[in-house]
Amino acid sequence: PTVIALQNRVAALLGKEAALFVTSGTMANQLALLVHCRPGDEVIVSEGAHCLWYESGAAAALAGVQLVEAASGMCVSAEALEAAVRPSAYYFPRTRLVAWENTHNRGGGAVLPQADVVAAADRARALGLARHLDGARLCNAAVASGLSLDTLAAPFDTVSLCLSKGLGAPVGSLLAGPRDLIAEAHRLRKRLGGGMRQVGMLAAAGLYALDHHVARLADDHDNAKALAHRLAASSRFRVATPDTNIVMIDLDGPWADRLVAAAQTRGVRVSSFGPARVRAVTHLDVSREDVRQAADVLLELAAEGV
Repeated sequence: PTVIALQNRVAALLGKEAALFVTSGTMANQLALLVHCRPGDEVIVSEGAHCLWYESGAAAALAGVQLVEAASGMCVSAEALEAAVRPSAYYFPRTRLVAWENTHNRGGGAVLPQADVVAAADRARALGLARHLDGARLCNAAVASGLSLDTLAAPFDTVSLCLSKGLGAPVGSLLAGPRDLIAEAHRLRKRLGGGMRQVGMLAAAGLYALDHHVARLADDHDNAKALAHRLAASSRFRVATPDTNIVMIDLDGPWADRLVAAAQTRGVRVSSFGPARVRAVTHLDVSREDVRQAADVLLELAAEGV
C-alpha cells in the first residue's frame, strides 16, 4: 500500500497517469529506453547526458540502442534535434527517442530553459519522436525556477524522478508516464532483476522526503552559491555561480585528482570531473558551516600548490 501511495503521489505531481518505483535513476532511464525503443534504434541526448556517461553502457547492453549527442550543449534544441534525426532509409538507424536531463549534472546542476525545452519537444512530437526526461534532480529545477513539477514534466512522455539525491531518501527513483508504458516498464523491471517486494519502508522514506525535503532544496542552492562565491577568491579556481546545488570548479591546471585526494584527507569530499575540473555538491547533510569549512580547506590547498 505504501509503494502504491508513493507511485500515485509522484504520478500526480508530474501530471502523468502512472508511476513505477525502481531502485535507481539509472534503472528508471534504462526502462524508459526499453519501453520507447527497439534494438537498433537511435536516441538523441544532450551533450554530457547521464545515460551516455554514467550508466555503464546500459543503453547498448540492455536496450540495444545507440546514443547520439545533439550539438546544442546541455539542452537539446529544436534546431540541433532536427539536424540529428536520421533520414528514412533502410541503411540508417531509426531515430526513435529524444532525452533531456533537468537539472543537468555535467552542466553543473543547470536548469534547462523551459521555453527552449517546450520548443524542442514540440518539434520532436511533430517528427514522431518519443520524449523522455531524466529528471533525477527535477525537484531542484522546480525550486530554482519557480515552476511546478507538472509544468516541467508536461512536454515529455516519460519522466524519471530521484528520491535519494537532494531529497535525501535512502533509496529509489520513479518512472512516470502513460499507464500502458508504465505497465510495460513494470514487466521489464522484473526482467532486470528489480522486482520490488517488501519495500514499503523505502517508499515511506520517499513520501517523507516529498513532504518535508522539497522546499528546503533552496537551502542547498544558497549553500552552493556561498561555496562558489568563497572559492572565487582564489586565482587558481574559476567558478561560475550555480543554478542549484552543484558547483563546478575549474582549475588552472590538471591537478584535479591531487586536489580530490588531498581534500579527502582533510574531511572534504569532492569528485574529479576531468583533469582540471572538480565537482562539489551540497545537500541536506551539508550545513552553511560545513560549506565555510570546505571552502577554507579547498582555498588552503590551492594556496599550498597541491
